Amino acid sequence: MFLICGVSALLAGGCNNSLDRRAGPVDVVVEGNTSFPSDLAGRWKADTDGWELVVAPDGRIVSAVIGLGRVRVIPGRTTTVPTKGGSEGVFTPGQWTVHYAPSSNQLTVRIVMDRVRVETAGNTIEGSSTDVFAGPVNRVAGTWQAQWTTFTRYTGHAPGKPPFDLSTDPTYGETKPLAFRKVADQ
Repeated sequence: MFLICGVSALLAGGCNNSLDRRAGPVDVVVEGNTSFPSDLAGRWKADTDGWELVVAPDGRIVSAVIGLGRVRVIPGRTTTVPTKGGSEGVFTPGQWTVHYAPSSNQLTVRIVMDRVRVETAGNTIEGSSTDVFAGPVNRVAGTWQAQWTTFTRYTGHAPGKPPFDLSTDPTYGETKPLAFRKVADQ
């Protein structure tokens, strides 16, 4: 229930008495009119599923390695990568949001991909997605215990077959725990 309330507050535009910075393709919201904690800046890597977020001192996400394809994406910029069969993957991000609540050390990050198209070996996956990571950050230990909820709207195409739906439930998505650790820059 807490996750749903937190995500609803984030999607509805944040909380009262918040410092809201619109920095182009990444919105940063910090409750209580305080600054984003600079010690949260750096590279945060998930223990599974390939996710990695690089956070600037002001809270903006500088880049993210997304789970689908383990591709590094930069906010506001389309990324095109070659796939193993000579085709390509195209990843176009939408508006991303970072929300931090100092009173609870609750960090919520919303990564929107407006367009994803991956073509490999004659098969194609295309669509869009929203991934929300929400949970408490242990600033001393450099860990973030997040609940990851993914909302995908993907369609698969295979030669000679009708398109097939690979989407998650549009209301609930799919949720699982995901632990991030702050790691040294590579």
